Amino acid sequence: MKKVVLSVCILVGLFACNQKPEGYSFTGNLRGEVENGTKVFLKAMGDNGQPVDIDTTTVENGKFVFTGQADTPEMHYVFVDKLMGYTAVILENGEIELNAQKDSLGFADVKGTAQNDVFMDYMDKSKEITARAQSIQQDMQKADEATALALRDEMMELQEEYKNFEITYIKEHPDALIAALLIDRATSARAITAAEAQEMYDALSPEIKKTKVAATIVKKLEDQKQAEENEKSTAIGAKAPEFSAPNPEGKTVALNEVLGKVTLIDFWAAWCKPCRAENPNVVKVYEKYHDKGLNIVGVSLDKTEDAWKKAIADDGLAWHQVSNLAYFNDPIAKLYNVDAIPAAFLLDENGVIIAKNLRGPALEQKVAELLK
Repeated sequence: MKKVVLSVCILVGLFACNQKPEGYSFTGNLRGEVENGTKVFLKAMGDNGQPVDIDTTTVENGKFVFTGQADTPEMHYVFVDKLMGYTAVILENGEIELNAQKDSLGFADVKGTAQNDVFMDYMDKSKEITARAQSIQQDMQKADEATALALRDEMMELQEEYKNFEITYIKEHPDALIAALLIDRATSARAITAAEAQEMYDALSPEIKKTKVAATIVKKLEDQKQAEENEKSTAIGAKAPEFSAPNPEGKTVALNEVLGKVTLIDFWAAWCKPCRAENPNVVKVYEKYHDKGLNIVGVSLDKTEDAWKKAIADDGLAWHQVSNLAYFNDPIAKLYNVDAIPAAFLLDENGVIIAKNLRGPALEQKVAELLK
């Protein structure tokens, strides 16, 4: 009989251990004097990239508690009223515990659930490499020229080591939210190719693929794949992609209709100070070489028609101008993979790209060479 009872107890225990918790209890312990009633805010990153409140509680005797239910593990942030900094925590079902000194929230220890344990492990290893980088930077400040060059090489090696560390961490932790967060960051920075990111995303566990950051990765991958295709189509030696857009009078202008012996596609905007600073040089080159076969198509990334037209008049831009008034969402900018301005593409008489981003004397020198 005792054996039967013992077996039942073991089975019940195993069943309980295998049951996933239905909600979370997130307890914070703050060392140092924090006044009772001090508000604590649990925030998540909103769609606009700004933190938004998810829950609020108060500190009592140095402790605060949040409870709730998390459908998927997601990164959250803890802010304490009147205290500097914040703590990152992965909110998931289970017992989560945060321990921190009130003046060092950014160095809090978070434990109790699998996702937070992996996250803390990643942070510890990441801080080790960061500390080495800071040490090199300090040494560079007081080094002579020869030593500084050697230290720069060491820093470059460390940067490569850090990149490889993160890629390895992603591959070794496909069931961790931090892996998805690292993929997201790498794709945003274009630190890896779309193919590399896709391979790492495909290896993520089904649970992690349900998270918000996973959905963000999917969208960024689509954009990056398109951007990489656009890069190929706007490489030197490629035929410039065809486009058309309204000019200031509302008439549609097409690239193939305005090609000269040499054509400059100039991406600019009224709000872009470097663009406006370069405009006098472009005006000079246009006035000198237009009669010899130079045409220019200005593609403005302005948002308003008035600002666009005023800048054209103020800067004396006498060449073809088009704009969809869509800022960096302009379809021509996307077609040419332009994510910063000024940007320029120089074409030959067949519309083939022969140079990019020439400015100042370099632009005039190349145009003169082509129109000899």
